[in-house]
Amino acid sequence: HQDNLLFLWSMTVSIFGIGGLLGSSGSRYLTVKYGKKKSLMCNNLLMIVAASIMGLSKAAQSFEMILIGRFMCGVSLCVPLHHQYTGEISPRKLRGLANSTCSCFWTLGKVMGQISGQRELLGSQSLWPLLMASCGLPALVQMVTLPFFPESPPYLLMHKGDQEGCKKAIRQLWGEGHHQTDIDDIMKEKATMKNTKILSVLELMREPATRWQLYMIVVLSATIQLCGINAV
Repeated sequence: HQDNLLFLWSMTVSIFGIGGLLGSSGSRYLTVKYGKKKSLMCNNLLMIVAASIMGLSKAAQSFEMILIGRFMCGVSLCVPLHHQYTGEISPRKLRGLANSTCSCFWTLGKVMGQISGQRELLGSQSLWPLLMASCGLPALVQMVTLPFFPESPPYLLMHKGDQEGCKKAIRQLWGEGHHQTDIDDIMKEKATMKNTKILSVLELMREPATRWQLYMIVVLSATIQLCGINAV
Protein backbone atom coordinates (compact mmCIF):
# COMPACT_ATOMS: atom_id res chain seq x y z
CA HIS A 1 0.00 0.00 0.00
CA GLN A 2 1.24 3.49 -0.86
CA ASP A 3 0.89 4.71 2.73
CA ASN A 4 3.04 1.86 3.98
CA LEU A 5 5.65 2.55 1.30
CA LEU A 6 5.73 6.21 2.26
CA PHE A 7 6.18 5.29 5.92
CA LEU A 8 9.02 2.89 5.10
CA TRP A 9 10.83 5.43 2.95
CA SER A 10 10.41 8.06 5.66
CA MET A 11 11.88 5.63 8.18
CA THR A 12 14.77 4.89 5.82
CA VAL A 13 15.62 8.59 5.63
CA SER A 14 15.07 9.50 9.28
CA ILE A 15 16.68 6.46 10.91
CA PHE A 16 20.07 7.88 9.90
CA GLY A 17 19.43 10.81 12.27
CA ILE A 18 18.37 8.47 15.07
CA GLY A 19 21.64 6.60 14.72
CA GLY A 20 23.48 9.92 14.64
CA LEU A 21 21.86 10.96 17.92
CA LEU A 22 23.08 7.81 19.62
CA GLY A 23 26.54 8.09 18.07
CA SER A 24 27.06 11.70 19.10
CA SER A 25 25.75 11.00 22.61
CA GLY A 26 28.34 8.30 23.24
CA SER A 27 31.29 10.05 21.60
CA ARG A 28 32.80 11.52 24.78
CA TYR A 29 32.86 8.16 26.56
CA LEU A 30 34.48 6.45 23.57
CA THR A 31 37.21 9.06 23.11
CA VAL A 32 38.15 9.16 26.81
CA LYS A 33 38.01 5.38 27.26
CA TYR A 34 39.67 4.15 24.07
CA GLY A 35 41.32 7.16 22.45
CA LYS A 36 40.54 8.85 19.18
CA LYS A 37 42.53 6.54 16.91
CA LYS A 38 40.94 3.32 18.20
CA SER A 39 37.50 4.93 18.17
CA LEU A 40 38.01 6.00 14.56
CA MET A 41 39.01 2.46 13.59
CA CYS A 42 35.87 1.09 15.26
CA ASN A 43 33.84 3.72 13.41
CA ASN A 44 35.33 2.67 10.09
CA LEU A 45 34.68 -0.99 10.82
CA LEU A 46 31.06 -0.16 11.62
CA MET A 47 30.75 1.79 8.35
CA ILE A 48 32.21 -1.10 6.32
CA VAL A 49 29.71 -3.50 7.91
CA ALA A 50 26.87 -1.04 7.22
CA ALA A 51 27.93 -0.63 3.59
CA SER A 52 28.10 -4.41 3.14
CA ILE A 53 24.62 -4.87 4.62
CA MET A 54 23.09 -2.22 2.36
CA GLY A 55 24.96 -3.49 -0.70
CA LEU A 56 23.61 -7.02 -0.18
CA SER A 57 20.04 -5.91 0.57
CA LYS A 58 18.84 -6.38 -3.02
CA ALA A 59 20.33 -9.86 -3.35
CA ALA A 60 18.75 -10.81 -0.01
CA GLN A 61 15.46 -9.11 -1.01
CA SER A 62 15.33 -7.39 2.37
CA PHE A 63 14.50 -3.72 2.83
CA GLU A 64 15.13 -4.21 6.55
CA MET A 65 18.83 -4.48 5.72
CA ILE A 66 18.72 -0.95 4.27
CA LEU A 67 17.16 0.32 7.50
CA ILE A 68 19.82 -1.42 9.60
CA GLY A 69 22.62 -0.14 7.37
CA ARG A 70 21.34 3.43 7.43
CA PHE A 71 21.10 3.33 11.23
CA MET A 72 24.67 2.03 11.52
CA CYS A 73 25.88 4.70 9.08
CA GLY A 74 24.29 7.36 11.28
CA VAL A 75 26.02 6.01 14.39
CA SER A 76 29.36 5.90 12.58
CA LEU A 77 29.27 9.26 10.80
CA CYS A 78 27.91 11.34 13.65
CA VAL A 79 30.56 10.50 16.21
CA PRO A 80 32.56 13.77 16.00
CA LEU A 81 36.03 12.21 15.95
CA HIS A 82 37.47 13.28 12.61
CA HIS A 83 37.62 16.97 13.49
CA GLN A 84 39.13 16.24 16.90
CA TYR A 85 41.77 13.82 15.65
CA THR A 86 42.71 15.96 12.63
CA GLY A 87 43.05 19.07 14.78
CA GLU A 88 45.07 17.38 17.52
CA ILE A 89 47.61 15.71 15.22
CA SER A 90 48.18 18.89 13.17
CA PRO A 91 50.89 21.44 14.00
CA ARG A 92 49.56 24.70 15.36
CA LYS A 93 50.12 26.73 12.18
CA LEU A 94 48.13 24.21 10.09
CA ARG A 95 45.43 23.38 12.63
CA GLY A 96 42.80 25.73 11.24
CA LEU A 97 43.39 24.55 7.69
CA ALA A 98 43.28 20.90 8.73
CA ASN A 99 39.98 21.35 10.57
CA SER A 100 38.40 23.16 7.63
CA THR A 101 39.27 20.31 5.27
CA CYS A 102 36.82 18.05 7.15
CA SER A 103 33.89 20.26 6.15
CA CYS A 104 35.21 20.60 2.60
CA PHE A 105 35.48 16.85 2.10
CA TRP A 106 32.12 16.28 3.81
CA THR A 107 30.49 18.61 1.25
CA LEU A 108 32.50 17.07 -1.60
CA GLY A 109 31.27 13.62 -0.59
CA LYS A 110 27.65 14.80 -0.68
CA VAL A 111 28.17 16.27 -4.16
CA MET A 112 29.78 13.07 -5.42
CA GLY A 113 26.94 11.03 -3.93
CA GLN A 114 24.30 13.17 -5.64
CA ILE A 115 26.11 12.97 -9.00
CA SER A 116 26.66 9.21 -8.69
CA GLY A 117 22.99 8.75 -7.83
CA GLN A 118 21.84 9.89 -11.27
CA ARG A 119 20.07 7.20 -13.29
CA GLU A 120 22.73 7.43 -15.99
CA LEU A 121 25.42 6.40 -13.45
CA LEU A 122 24.79 4.31 -10.30
CA GLY A 123 21.15 5.24 -9.71
CA SER A 124 19.83 2.62 -12.10
CA GLN A 125 17.72 -0.35 -11.09
CA SER A 126 20.66 -2.74 -11.38
CA LEU A 127 23.45 -0.61 -9.88
CA TRP A 128 21.87 1.12 -6.88
CA PRO A 129 23.23 -1.50 -4.41
CA LEU A 130 26.74 -0.46 -5.48
CA LEU A 131 25.82 3.15 -4.78
CA MET A 132 24.66 2.28 -1.26
CA ALA A 133 27.76 0.18 -0.63
CA SER A 134 30.13 2.90 -1.90
CA CYS A 135 30.20 4.61 1.52
CA GLY A 136 32.36 1.74 2.71
CA LEU A 137 35.21 2.62 0.32
CA PRO A 138 36.49 5.72 2.21
CA ALA A 139 36.09 3.81 5.47
CA LEU A 140 38.18 0.96 4.06
CA VAL A 141 40.93 3.37 2.95
CA GLN A 142 41.02 4.95 6.40
CA MET A 143 40.92 1.54 8.08
CA VAL A 144 44.03 0.49 6.15
CA THR A 145 45.99 3.73 6.68
CA LEU A 146 45.12 4.55 10.31
CA PRO A 147 47.44 1.88 11.86
CA PHE A 148 50.40 3.82 10.45
CA PHE A 149 49.37 6.96 12.40
CA PRO A 150 50.05 7.49 16.11
CA GLU A 151 47.46 8.22 18.76
CA SER A 152 46.59 11.86 19.35
CA PRO A 153 49.40 13.52 21.39
CA PRO A 154 46.99 15.49 23.63
CA TYR A 155 45.09 12.28 24.43
CA LEU A 156 48.31 10.46 25.37
CA LEU A 157 49.42 13.26 27.66
CA MET A 158 46.11 14.48 29.13
CA HIS A 159 44.24 11.21 29.61
CA LYS A 160 46.99 8.59 29.77
CA GLY A 161 49.77 10.66 31.35
CA ASP A 162 52.22 9.17 28.86
CA GLN A 163 54.69 12.01 28.27
CA GLU A 164 57.19 9.84 26.39
CA GLY A 165 54.45 8.47 24.17
CA CYS A 166 53.27 12.02 23.51
CA LYS A 167 56.78 13.13 22.49
CA LYS A 168 57.18 10.10 20.23
CA ALA A 169 53.83 10.77 18.53
CA ILE A 170 54.73 14.45 18.00
CA ARG A 171 58.08 13.52 16.44
CA GLN A 172 56.39 10.99 14.17
CA LEU A 173 53.78 13.51 13.05
CA TRP A 174 55.77 16.74 12.89
CA GLY A 175 59.34 15.51 12.46
CA GLU A 176 62.38 15.99 14.64
CA GLY A 177 62.74 19.33 16.36
CA HIS A 178 62.09 21.26 19.54
CA HIS A 179 58.46 20.64 20.46
CA GLN A 180 58.59 21.47 24.16
CA THR A 181 56.41 24.56 23.62
CA ASP A 182 53.60 22.40 22.22
CA ILE A 183 53.92 19.96 25.11
CA ASP A 184 53.77 22.84 27.59
CA ASP A 185 50.58 24.09 25.89
CA ILE A 186 48.99 20.65 26.29
CA MET A 187 50.00 20.62 29.97
CA LYS A 188 48.41 24.05 30.47
CA GLU A 189 45.22 22.81 28.84
CA LYS A 190 45.24 19.77 31.13
CA ALA A 191 45.61 22.01 34.18
CA THR A 192 42.76 24.22 32.96
CA MET A 193 40.47 21.22 32.42
CA LYS A 194 41.06 20.04 35.99
CA ASN A 195 39.60 23.28 37.29
CA THR A 196 36.72 23.33 34.80
CA LYS A 197 33.47 21.53 35.49
CA ILE A 198 32.12 19.55 32.55
CA LEU A 199 28.46 20.46 32.17
CA SER A 200 25.69 18.04 31.36
CA VAL A 201 23.16 18.92 28.66
CA LEU A 202 20.63 20.20 31.21
CA GLU A 203 23.28 22.22 33.06
CA LEU A 204 24.40 23.74 29.78
CA MET A 205 20.84 24.79 28.96
CA ARG A 206 20.51 26.43 32.37
CA GLU A 207 23.86 28.26 32.20
CA PRO A 208 23.20 31.98 31.49
CA ALA A 209 26.71 32.61 30.12
CA THR A 210 26.25 30.18 27.22
CA ARG A 211 22.57 30.72 26.52
CA TRP A 212 22.86 32.93 23.42
CA GLN A 213 25.58 30.72 21.90
CA LEU A 214 23.33 27.72 22.52
CA TYR A 215 20.37 29.47 20.87
CA MET A 216 22.48 30.24 17.82
CA ILE A 217 23.75 26.67 17.45
CA VAL A 218 20.24 25.22 17.85
CA VAL A 219 18.75 27.58 15.23
CA LEU A 220 21.55 26.90 12.73
CA SER A 221 21.44 23.13 13.25
CA ALA A 222 17.64 23.02 13.00
CA THR A 223 17.71 25.11 9.80
CA ILE A 224 20.20 22.73 8.18
CA GLN A 225 18.16 19.67 9.14
CA LEU A 226 14.83 21.19 8.02
CA CYS A 227 16.12 22.37 4.64
CA GLY A 228 15.71 18.85 3.19
CA ILE A 229 19.37 17.97 2.69
CA ASN A 230 18.95 14.60 4.42
CA ALA A 231 16.11 13.65 2.05
CA VAL A 232 18.28 14.65 -0.91
